[in-house]
Amino acid sequence: MANQLGLIIDRSSPVPLYHQVVQGIEAAIHSGILEPGSRLENEIDLAAQLNLSRPTMRKAMDELVRSGLLVRKRGVGTQVVSSQVRRPLELSSLFDDLSNNGKKPTTQVLTFSHMEADAATLATLELPAGSKVYHFTRLRKVGGKPLALMENWVRDDIATMDEAMLASEGLYAILRRGGVNFRLASQRIGAMIANDYQARLLEAEVNSALVTMERTATDDAGRRVETGHHVYRADSYSFEMTLVQR
Repeated sequence: MANQLGLIIDRSSPVPLYHQVVQGIEAAIHSGILEPGSRLENEIDLAAQLNLSRPTMRKAMDELVRSGLLVRKRGVGTQVVSSQVRRPLELSSLFDDLSNNGKKPTTQVLTFSHMEADAATLATLELPAGSKVYHFTRLRKVGGKPLALMENWVRDDIATMDEAMLASEGLYAILRRGGVNFRLASQRIGAMIANDYQARLLEAEVNSALVTMERTATDDAGRRVETGHHVYRADSYSFEMTLVQR
């Protein structure tokens, strides 16, 4: 594997040996020699092929794992992670963003109900007491691999929806068809570690890193239309933004 990747260690170079390994594997990943999902040989074999100590090789692999290029999976070994979904920070849906980038997302509706909103949802969506909402959770996949676990609450006086609709298209497409013109959203990005439930559905390790997003969207009539709590695999997902000095 090391020879196939063209890794060359220059012991006369001022660049630390472990970092030369990092640079070589990074280059192999970015050039496509190592494709997403590719398995690497174990650290002992790689170290032997490059005539390096095991601690040096482990330091290099740890660096690549921290940078999100490799992932260690129990019973599988070390693999190149799938290419990340990079999502711009704008008022759009994950389904639309993926579709517009040539990907084919699929959705599994895990729960769906039309119910009277609890106090927290009434306050968030600014609804009167007794109002009903659609409440559902969905698992979004790309290329058959889990990417996001999404929970949403949607006011029911704008558009009707059911499980079949949510399984075949994005939430915002359904709402736009119902006449919703989105205006703005309040959004918070954060991080957490996966619990047993999230890890099982996202096919991730318990305590692995997840990206979180909370959003409440408002339409051009000033109505708070929907609110949601989403979690994403951190090794497959990131947000991008442009910062402007004021």
